[in-house]
Amino acid sequence: MADKISTRSVTTTTQEKSVEEEERKLEREFRATPKLNKSPLHGLWALTNRDLVKWYKNPIQLIISLVQPVVWLGLFGKALNFGSFISSSVPPAQQQAVYLHFFGVTDYFSFLSAGMLSFIILFTAAFAGMSVVWDRRFGFMNKALSTPVGRGAIVTGKVLQSVIRSLIQAAIVLVIAILFGMNTSHLSVLTVAGSFSILFLMSFGLSSLFVMLALRSSDWQTQMAIINLLNLPLLFASNALLPVTIMPGWLQNVVRVNPVSYANDAVRQMLLGSTQQLAPLWADFSVLIGFAMVLGALGIVLSWKLLSK
Repeated sequence: MADKISTRSVTTTTQEKSVEEEERKLEREFRATPKLNKSPLHGLWALTNRDLVKWYKNPIQLIISLVQPVVWLGLFGKALNFGSFISSSVPPAQQQAVYLHFFGVTDYFSFLSAGMLSFIILFTAAFAGMSVVWDRRFGFMNKALSTPVGRGAIVTGKVLQSVIRSLIQAAIVLVIAILFGMNTSHLSVLTVAGSFSILFLMSFGLSSLFVMLALRSSDWQTQMAIINLLNLPLLFASNALLPVTIMPGWLQNVVRVNPVSYANDAVRQMLLGSTQQLAPLWADFSVLIGFAMVLGALGIVLSWKLLSK
């Protein structure tokens, strides 16, 4: 009997020690410094998501950014009736032939709608650099530079948040254009996916350009001046609003070196089946891929040299 009691006491003592050791182990793990995730992708997503949260939690900013393209579609696109220059006695088939000759599509509104997609991409990408300026002014940039996150990831995060915002806004503009009467005969999952692939490349390249120009800037007025200096020439020296064929020769040469023109050309070929082509579709993709890769790489390289506390 005494042996049984002794055995039970030993067993109980052993169990108690085991429980105590387990509790101490849990307490040590709880009090231990959390492991730092040094993955480049983790840091990249954290920085990208930070800017996106500020954006989608402020719906007024999204609404304001959509006002301008909607005004262009609703007022300029519908009010500028090129059909009024064609005699009313001309049969509709001949009117469409005139549109096809000058615009490559059967109506000007559809032509402009495709241009508005690059319009919203251009103006959203232009403000990617402003985020860098504000982060410098409010001290967040110094904190980001003190973390293990690489400088290239900081720049890429700024670019990616701009690209995501641009594509979301472009999708909204496309839906609005369809509701207003854009030609949808060539619309399909494949053409929409191809168009947004082109817009992604354009947005990535332009966002990289504007972020790169803001790397050493802490003055928002200087950055706004740069935006105004580049945006309008990039827009009007392209085929976003008017076809290349009616432009003067010197301007046509400028249009052909503008990456925005190749984005418009590819989108119109895929979404509208445009017969007016600036270049074959494969050439449009090649130009935009090269544009995005060169400016993206240049932005990362310059961040190593220019991005500092």
